[in-house]
Amino acid sequence: MKKWKKQQNNINWKISSMIAVGVLLSVMFLLPSIIVLPFSGDQTETDASTNSPTKNEEKNRERELTSPFHVNVFRTTNEEVEQVPLEEYVVHVVASEMPADFELEALKAQALAARTYVVRFLVQGVDQNIPGGADVTDTVEHQVYKNEDELRELWGSDYHWKIDKITQAVYETQGKIITYDNQPITPAFFSTSNGYTENSENYWPNELPYLRIVESPWDEEISPKFFNQKTFTKPQLEELLGVPVNSEEKFHLTRTESQRVETMKVGEKSFTGREVRTMLDLPSNDFTITKKNDHYVFTTRGYGHGIGMSQYGANGMAIEGKTSSEIVAYYYKGTEVRSLEEAAPTLLAKTD
Repeated sequence: MKKWKKQQNNINWKISSMIAVGVLLSVMFLLPSIIVLPFSGDQTETDASTNSPTKNEEKNRERELTSPFHVNVFRTTNEEVEQVPLEEYVVHVVASEMPADFELEALKAQALAARTYVVRFLVQGVDQNIPGGADVTDTVEHQVYKNEDELRELWGSDYHWKIDKITQAVYETQGKIITYDNQPITPAFFSTSNGYTENSENYWPNELPYLRIVESPWDEEISPKFFNQKTFTKPQLEELLGVPVNSEEKFHLTRTESQRVETMKVGEKSFTGREVRTMLDLPSNDFTITKKNDHYVFTTRGYGHGIGMSQYGANGMAIEGKTSSEIVAYYYKGTEVRSLEEAAPTLLAKTD
């Protein structure tokens, strides 16, 4: 009996040992899979991340910008002249003038305007007094321009996707400008309309046939700059306007067809809406005035001079599916998009 029990114990021990070995072998085979599986997903992401620069490099090579000439930009910060290939200049102007998160077609419309502006400027040789013999400055006097280092500092970690998107917009329009009667136009643009653009002669001296009043209903809905308010005390207002302000007297305003202020009369003194905007540093010359106690509240609609293309309006059109060509044709009446070879052959001949 004892012998049988001993044999049974040996059998049980062997069975237990075999089970333990089986479990151990299973673990040994399964463990690599358990370890590898979580990292397999990571490896896929790592591969994608590793390949992303390559794909971006391929895209950048596919979107290689070709410039027929350089633009000499006077940098106001260091008073030096920076020589920039035309299309690179357009990239950096668009990056400085329009938010990169706008729709691609709006960015393309801005690229067409930016390129047209500098081409017209070079064709006409408008300003010969720019320091250092430069073609343009980097300010709103011409077009705002920031170089790569400045944009990297401004955008931080967003630099790559923003510059890639803007480069795509410039690439898809490169070598093209906006023309009227086959001549480069003055492609005026501004941030936000009051619901309409303005006829050029209502703000500037010259009447230009392509800078006509058009409705721009998108701005009020999508632009954060549509409404604004500035408050002045009576002494502040008198100092800025240079005239006495009678507390009991109302301001007499006349308006243009686009509802911007054409004239404002204070006592015996009259100002244009543009003059008031400049003197009081208002965002727009579409304003109303309310008196609250001893303060005057100027409420404005829109942001900018209102002539030409509204940037937020362009983005609203793009959101609705309009192309850059349709946006340009809407805001610049009677114009066409043409190649540099067709519209500015004399400029290209100078650079050969």
